[in-house]
Amino acid sequence: MTVNILTMGYWPTYQAIEVTLPDQMVKFQDIFKDFYLSKHSGRKLQWQHTLGLCVLKATFKSGPKELVVSLFQTLVILVFNKYDEVTFEYIKAATNIEDSELRRTLQSLACGKARVLIKIPKGREIEDNDKFRFNNEFTNKLFRIKINQIQMKETTEEQKATEERVFQDRQYQIDAAIPADLKKRIESLIDRDYMERDKDNPNQYNYVA
Repeated sequence: MTVNILTMGYWPTYQAIEVTLPDQMVKFQDIFKDFYLSKHSGRKLQWQHTLGLCVLKATFKSGPKELVVSLFQTLVILVFNKYDEVTFEYIKAATNIEDSELRRTLQSLACGKARVLIKIPKGREIEDNDKFRFNNEFTNKLFRIKINQIQMKETTEEQKATEERVFQDRQYQIDAAIPADLKKRIESLIDRDYMERDKDNPNQYNYVA
């Protein structure tokens, strides 16, 4: 288990999505949480499940494979450790993944290029009464296979909102990336009249000839 700590305010904001994790995952999360908070008092950890990435060891009829998958894909695949065939409703209840997110996740596993699951009946859209079966006949020339998630299509309004949010988040990232020494050098150039702040735009600097 590898954990990356992202400081809020320096990274884009992510919506916190709660899902049902296997006990083994929760155990290691708790171990890391206790370790981290013992080193840094007064901080709060919030797990971003949408950013999780896992490598699963899977055994098919053709032999063992490693699947590089998202945390959501992982939760769905792990269901088939106990059952060869399950319904959409069962997977939803077992994982607690949000409905539209779960449908995209199942599409990526059963309707994409690497079909490690079989959808019953066949079809691109995921319906409430669909069933899914572990595809023991799955084959691939590669040993390690990355299964991409299917991205949600945004409306024009959603796309504009996303662009605006990215623009605002990018400003925080730029601020965080600029070293303090660089800021000092800019101030030094201003003090020596080599540069000046723009009168109309405080975020812009002008070269003084």
